Amino acid sequence: MEQTHSTETTFRAQSAWPHIFGLPLIAIAVWVGAALQAQQRPWLFAVAGVTTAVLVVCLCGFFIVTPNHSRVLVLFGVYRGTVRRAGFYWTNPFTSKHSVSLRAHNVASEKIKVNDLLGNPIEIGAVIVWRVHDTAQSTFDVEDHEKYVDVQVETAIREIAKAHPYDDGQTEENPISLRGDTSAVVAELTHELQARLARAGIEVLEARISHLAYAPEIASAMLQRQQATAIIAARQKIVEGAVSIVEQALADLGKKRVIELDDERKATLVGNLLVVLCGQSAVQPIINTGSLYT
Repeated sequence: MEQTHSTETTFRAQSAWPHIFGLPLIAIAVWVGAALQAQQRPWLFAVAGVTTAVLVVCLCGFFIVTPNHSRVLVLFGVYRGTVRRAGFYWTNPFTSKHSVSLRAHNVASEKIKVNDLLGNPIEIGAVIVWRVHDTAQSTFDVEDHEKYVDVQVETAIREIAKAHPYDDGQTEENPISLRGDTSAVVAELTHELQARLARAGIEVLEARISHLAYAPEIASAMLQRQQATAIIAARQKIVEGAVSIVEQALADLGKKRVIELDDERKATLVGNLLVVLCGQSAVQPIINTGSLYT
C-alpha cells in the first residue's frame, strides 16, 4: 500500500487572554450562586464542583508558541493543523500539541571513509544547514526527523563521493572531481540531500565540504604522485618557454644580421641555450678562446 504524504495546514487558534480571565470568573460565579441558593437548592454545590473540574480540565488547553517554533495540533488522532505565529493561545484541552522547531540546524558529519570513482579510499566530511519546511511531514511521515536527517546526510555523502574521482584528470568517465570542482560537487550534494529529505518536510539551506583527503594508508603514495605530476607540468612549461625564447633569439639574429650561422652553429647555440634555460643548477660560464671546431 502506497504511503500518503502529509501536508501542513494552518490552524487559527483562539487567543488565550479571554479564556484566562473568563474561566476564573465562571468558577467564582458558580460558587457564589451555589452559596446563595444553598438552603433552597443544596445540589448546586455538586454542580459547582463538576463545573470547577471541567474548568480545571480546560486549563490544559492553554499553550504558548515561541518565535521560530510551531505547534502541531492533533485531536483524537486527527491532524487539526499547525500554529506557526508566536503568541499565547487556547484550544480544545484534549488536543495534543507537538512542538516543532523552525530554526536552522547544523549537521557536521563525521569523517566518512569511502572509495571514490576509481576505488581509491578517501576521507570526506560535510556540514549541512537545514530547517523544517513542512511540520506535518516532519511529525507524521518519519519516526524522528532529526535522526532521519543524520542518516540521510551520511548516505548522500557516500553516494556523491563514489560518483566522482578525487582529483582532476584521473578519468574521462566523470570529469568532475571532488577536489577540483568543489562548487559542482556541493551543488550535486545539495540536490541529492533535498531529494532524500523532502519526505520529512526538510529544506536544505546550505551544504559544503568540510573535510577531504586520501585515506592514511595511501596518502603518502598519492602525495608523491601529486608531486610528480606537478614537477612534470612545471618542466613542460619550462621547456615550452625555453623553446619559445630560442626561436625568438634565432629569428632576431637572422633578421638583424648580427651574425651568420650555419646549421651546425645553430644547433650548438640551441643546445647551449636550452641547457641554460632548462637547467636547475646555476650556470657556470666557460670562455672558448678558440674556434667552434678546436
